[in-house]
Amino acid sequence: MANAINVIKPYWEYGTWVFDDESVGLIKEPFVKGVPEIIDYLVRHIPDARNGFRLLFSSSPFPDYQIEIIKVREEYGGYWYRLRNTPVEGWLCPALFRYFDTAPDTIYFRVEPCLHEDTTKSTSIRTLEERINIH
Repeated sequence: MANAINVIKPYWEYGTWVFDDESVGLIKEPFVKGVPEIIDYLVRHIPDARNGFRLLFSSSPFPDYQIEIIKVREEYGGYWYRLRNTPVEGWLCPALFRYFDTAPDTIYFRVEPCLHEDTTKSTSIRTLEERINIH
């Protein structure tokens, strides 16, 4: 059974966004045809995003998702998706099927800054500490 929420770490290389996911056999897999522009929009508030950020995605809505894309049409073994309520489209190549058995009608996304290995406390731990100290 596939994960309900998938996580990858895109980064900037060769003039576009790429990602590695050895668990599904992908190394330096590029995003193309409209998707880099969508990613640029999503990460506009993440400092140093080109060195990597977390991209969470799912075929089901999840808490705090930021955008959703809607399947439009098939082409060359992949699918074009439109950013909901916009004319903006991007093509997801057949690598999509490394994560989904069939192309989802809707895919939900969230982007977050990466926690670099030298970080001593994760954001979730700091947030929990702040919540505990407030009460």
